Amino acid sequence: MSLYSKLAFRYFGKYGEDISTIFFPDLKSDLKRSKIKTSVQEYISTSILTTFLVFLIEVPVLSFAFGIIFKSFLFSFITGFTVSVLLSIFIFILFTKYPKTVIMEKSKKMDSGLPFASLYLSTISGTKLSLEKIFKIFGRFSKYGELTEEVEMINRDVETFGFDIHTALERAVDRSPSKNFKDLLWGILSTSTSGGDVTSYLREKSKGLMEDYRRKLMEFSKKMMMLSEIYLTAIILGTIFFVILSAIFSGIGGGTNSIILMQTLLIFVFLPMMSILFIILVKASTPGGE
Repeated sequence: MSLYSKLAFRYFGKYGEDISTIFFPDLKSDLKRSKIKTSVQEYISTSILTTFLVFLIEVPVLSFAFGIIFKSFLFSFITGFTVSVLLSIFIFILFTKYPKTVIMEKSKKMDSGLPFASLYLSTISGTKLSLEKIFKIFGRFSKYGELTEEVEMINRDVETFGFDIHTALERAVDRSPSKNFKDLLWGILSTSTSGGDVTSYLREKSKGLMEDYRRKLMEFSKKMMMLSEIYLTAIILGTIFFVILSAIFSGIGGGTNSIILMQTLLIFVFLPMMSILFIILVKASTPGGE
């Protein structure tokens, strides 16, 4: 625990458990699944202290800014105070939602590699090794990022804490951020406990996941075609058309300085911003976000 967290916990720690229980009942589970190594009390108390410090900075800054605009001290202070309260509440809510954002990001990364990881697991399982050895080999030699880390935690539960493989799988299901990975582990667990063939289950599961991955790639390729056409037509060609048209009109009607300013803003501000937005949109649409 850092000095800042200790200070926050000292003054606001007693409120953390009550606030999380009443207003944010899922926060404890979210912190666990997001792998944020802190308790609910510590996280809430740190959020409260940070929000309070931001509030103390916002009030004078916003009051001064509104004072310049409205020329009234009382009205500016009341407005600045009100806006600061609203912004502080918003910041606190962002703190509580942050673990869910981490979970979504981890889940997306895990889901992108799951079809290939399940195929790898089915290949190892085809050697008729025990579940413990299957996960041990996977954790040692696979390179699937978050998925490999999850499997290594299963191996840790078995080798270090002495859990049997079924209990370790149940614990992994409880803490995993990916719903698809949970389904895979539940399937392995139920198949193993019922005496079924884990290899056959993994083979069929990997086929289904691979088909779903192919479908997502097809959808992404179609979406990319549409986005590319929009970008080239509306953004690039639109910008070129406006520059040419504005240059013609400036030659006819004058106002050269204002036209040059508009063209400069369009080329050096609007066009780069739209390009960055397009890149972000493509990255968000890509299977796995890669």
